[in-house]
Amino acid sequence: MGPTASGKTDVAISLCKRFPLDIISVDSALVYRGMDIGTAKPDAATLRRTPHRLIDIRDPEEAYSAGDFVRDARAEMNAIFARQRVPLLVGGTMMYFRALTEGIAELPAADAEIRATLDADALKMGWPALHARLRDVDPDAAERIEPQDRQRIQRALEVYLASGKPLTEWQQEATGTSRQDVHFVKIALQLATRKLLHERIEQRFNIMLNKGFIEEVKKLHERKDLTPRHPSMRSVGYRQLWQYLDQECSKDEAAARALAATRQLAKRQITWLRSEKGLQSFDPLEGKSIDAISASLIEFFDA
Repeated sequence: MGPTASGKTDVAISLCKRFPLDIISVDSALVYRGMDIGTAKPDAATLRRTPHRLIDIRDPEEAYSAGDFVRDARAEMNAIFARQRVPLLVGGTMMYFRALTEGIAELPAADAEIRATLDADALKMGWPALHARLRDVDPDAAERIEPQDRQRIQRALEVYLASGKPLTEWQQEATGTSRQDVHFVKIALQLATRKLLHERIEQRFNIMLNKGFIEEVKKLHERKDLTPRHPSMRSVGYRQLWQYLDQECSKDEAAARALAATRQLAKRQITWLRSEKGLQSFDPLEGKSIDAISASLIEFFDA
């Protein structure tokens, strides 16, 4: 696991060359077909050499939840174990990692009417105001969620309004992984400085633009069944370029917003990592980091 642009895919592929590992993607955007450039999805040649499970399994019009991920990941893990190999879970969607390793609550189903009301309130008052509302009913959730993280603010308030019980209480009632014989070794990729990570984020975003990121979003924008409210289109980068295509801002402004949103995503991911228990951290840019990670895995396998 690690923040966006930390080099997780490259390290994972290198590990697959050394150990009998099969990759399972832990990424809420890579599940969607047609969202390739903006998600930094491995190209077809890479996927042929090193297949990634749970990539391209949903249409962007469909929702995909942490509960869906846990169900799918467990099935893929069981299939990998049956082949006498080891699952390598790779990605940056920290909520998915935690749901799989620590359990997931059976939350109330999405309620379109409540969401529409919250969207209308946010349009009038702004998401920071709804974040303040969340702090009144679920201060623990508000502490974990950034004031501009509209998707998570909306879901937390939706759960409370639909059930009368804060999201935090639901999560405390989470059920654990279905296999008690599964043990996890947690490895994080963390760069030495935030400045270096930001530079890598900007470099990668510019590469995405050169590869045709705007054209990719334009194809999605032209679909009649997709709107900015779909979870897939709320993904970092896609949301901001959609605003440009809706003529809400200039191309340069959309790019600046996308970069800022990606940096905020990285900040949230790093915050999640700080709260993870039993985490081993490595700097992927250090010369022998892959050897150090390999040594850690050998120790784990031999235990």
